[in-house]
Amino acid sequence: MADAATDFDETHNPWQVQASEIKYQNPWIRVREDQVTTPAGTPGIYGVVTMKNKALGIVPVDAEGNTWLVGQYRYPLSEYSWEIPMGGGPVELDVLESAQRELREETGLLARRWTNIMRLHTSNSVTDEEGFVFLAQELEQGETEPEETEDLRLWKLPLADAVQLVMDGRITDAVSVAGLLKAGRLLGV
Repeated sequence: MADAATDFDETHNPWQVQASEIKYQNPWIRVREDQVTTPAGTPGIYGVVTMKNKALGIVPVDAEGNTWLVGQYRYPLSEYSWEIPMGGGPVELDVLESAQRELREETGLLARRWTNIMRLHTSNSVTDEEGFVFLAQELEQGETEPEETEDLRLWKLPLADAVQLVMDGRITDAVSVAGLLKAGRLLGV
């Protein structure tokens, strides 16, 4: 059996852009519409959402194996969501520095040990968003500093229970699902 990863040129782009136009932008995103020729040779339209920040998720784990989830109402979904602490970091800043800020803002936690456990793309069919997930350990509690648009609830629970919430379909945010499953696997829960 041939190795699928070596049987073709992964750098070849079968899409041809004929024209491109910015349709909308705000401080967080830019929406671009491209007139394209598809890999099948037919004309088409492709919409791309370019993110102006990196996505950052943090799985804080204390010495007893507990983690923290952040709950908030997510406007685009029209539903409440439990997630790992997360946010955005400007593309020009170090992702670890931004992750440390997000953890402090949302939970008040400070960590002495940080491990980058994952790089991921959140929805690569429509956005170029790149995300990073960190495992934060050796924690100490400080004060939260939520942004004015955030109405957050914190939930401290065993990491194994948070992983079970993923398995039960109660946590659906992609960065949280990936981060909790990877942290659980790395820590053997």
